[in-house]
Amino acid sequence: MLFAGGGFQVKLYDIEQQQIRNALENIRKEMKLLEQAGALKGSLSAEEQLSLISGCPNIQEAVEGAMHIQECVPEDLELKKKIFAQLDSIVDDRVILSSSTSCLMPSKLFAGLVHVKQCIVAHPVNPPYYIPLIELVPHPETAPTTVDRTHALMKKIGQCPMRVQKEVAGFVLNRLQYAVISEAWRLVEEGIVSPSDLDLVMTEGLGMRYAFIGPLETMHLNAEGMLSYCDRYSEGMKHVLKTFGPIPEFSRATAEKVNQDMCVKVPDDPEHLAARRQWRDECLMRLAKLKSQVQPQ
Repeated sequence: MLFAGGGFQVKLYDIEQQQIRNALENIRKEMKLLEQAGALKGSLSAEEQLSLISGCPNIQEAVEGAMHIQECVPEDLELKKKIFAQLDSIVDDRVILSSSTSCLMPSKLFAGLVHVKQCIVAHPVNPPYYIPLIELVPHPETAPTTVDRTHALMKKIGQCPMRVQKEVAGFVLNRLQYAVISEAWRLVEEGIVSPSDLDLVMTEGLGMRYAFIGPLETMHLNAEGMLSYCDRYSEGMKHVLKTFGPIPEFSRATAEKVNQDMCVKVPDDPEHLAARRQWRDECLMRLAKLKSQVQPQ
């Protein structure tokens, strides 16, 4: 949908043909709803964008003439390596080979490929139509032009690419996310706060400003600049950080406690979860509109 919104022809391939049919049906529904809500991305109409998207019965046909290939299969290293080895044998020296992996290291994912200079991780954030960030993570042998071309393409389709200078487990987004999840879990497990109140700290506190400014700019603004903040608060931060516990085990007992609290608001049956996700996406859509109106020039 994002690539079609940018005016690019898109071919979908999957080993299960029903997956392609389901995807095309869901895309049509989504695009029509987005158009009705005035939230369809790009300058083309829904029908014009839909005309750019088609399914392919085999991988050779899908990649023929492609400038960019985005792999989106399950998070299984051996499966992804198998697919990239298959692509490596049929692509030319110009196409970009990109993975959507959220945590697999490029050095393992693209190891031994002839076209390794054309390989990169371009990790989107779920749901990518409403959250524009893309993490670009190169293999140590990825050509700088591959990173530049991928960055330019993601900008063209309306996303917000950022460059990870060298690979690290979890990249950047998940390292930050897991740090938050880890401390949230410990605070609940130790009986310091209830699961629902913990979420309030983010939705009614930190999340309010993090939607517009990041943690480093928050520090910069919460004093007379970054140096002033560190002078004032570094000792206090270190004192608190030393009290952080070990990595949680994510025990079944705590998981059941958190799940019970979560299910009061959102029961974990498919219907309620789907409705809540739809509400989330509508909120993100409205937030994206607001951000576009208030972003500084």
